[in-house]
Amino acid sequence: MIGKKNKTPLPPKVKQEMPFVKEGLSFLAWQKKYSGRHKWRNIRWAVLLGFNGLFILSFLLDLSLLEGSLSGSRLLGFYLMDPFNSFQLLVISAFTGHLQYLTMNFIIGFATIIIFYFLVGGRTYCSWLCPYHFLAEWGEKLHNYLVKKKKIKEHAYNRYLRYLFWVGFLLLALLTRNLVFEDINPVGIISRALIYGPGLILLWVLVLILFEIVYTKRFWCRYVCPIGTTWSMVGNLTPFGVKFELDKCAHCLDCQKVCLVPHELWFVERGKATQQRHDVGSDCTRCGLCIDVCPGQALNYTVKGWDKIL
Repeated sequence: MIGKKNKTPLPPKVKQEMPFVKEGLSFLAWQKKYSGRHKWRNIRWAVLLGFNGLFILSFLLDLSLLEGSLSGSRLLGFYLMDPFNSFQLLVISAFTGHLQYLTMNFIIGFATIIIFYFLVGGRTYCSWLCPYHFLAEWGEKLHNYLVKKKKIKEHAYNRYLRYLFWVGFLLLALLTRNLVFEDINPVGIISRALIYGPGLILLWVLVLILFEIVYTKRFWCRYVCPIGTTWSMVGNLTPFGVKFELDKCAHCLDCQKVCLVPHELWFVERGKATQQRHDVGSDCTRCGLCIDVCPGQALNYTVKGWDKIL
């Protein structure tokens, strides 16, 4: 992505090339005509609530459907491991000479989840399954409302800060011989609370959400969470993602306004695109908000290389 961003931009489109002009509409009429779509958001929320609900159902009815939590689980008896917990355990085992004691279930569970999210898009996990993401999404709406009303101000940090946390949590695991991150991981905390019942540790999650509402939106997801960082790394290689087609774009920037990682949509700004088609970068959560909101359908899901085959 960085290389493409540093290329010479294409000449800005003239008005006659804009999609609303081609349809014989004014910009506002064109924008209004295609507003109010929430197809992918609704599907995503249904999947997220359904998947986490399956954990609860399996526990309450003592069914062997989806056991455990998002920190580590079994799907129909098949083990699935959280990737960052797995990395912590691998680091601890490597430096303590216990690698040979890792079970085949651990290896299969770790490899399976990595392969699966490699195919479906890395950070897809964040928006389609993570319960904290669901809460943070609503928190962001409230944050944006307060900013709009000038009750609070935006505060942002360097997004590469998350790599320091990623390394830091691994070092803490090595020094303490303990999965330190899991003790404060809101994803695991919420998942276990939903399944086994709430505890005082939920106050930590409440503090995070309140901080994101009144100070820095998406603080945990954008700047701290090593799980999302791990999936972002995987997302650099994944074939599934979101594509952008310049000829369908009117540069309204509606997609950037709703995007959970707006820096990945740099090419939608007028005069920024360096080619007719761009693939959204590895931080993209494949949430579908940009696809729903785009009047010209300039953004869509894709499998890289599939267009050329067809």
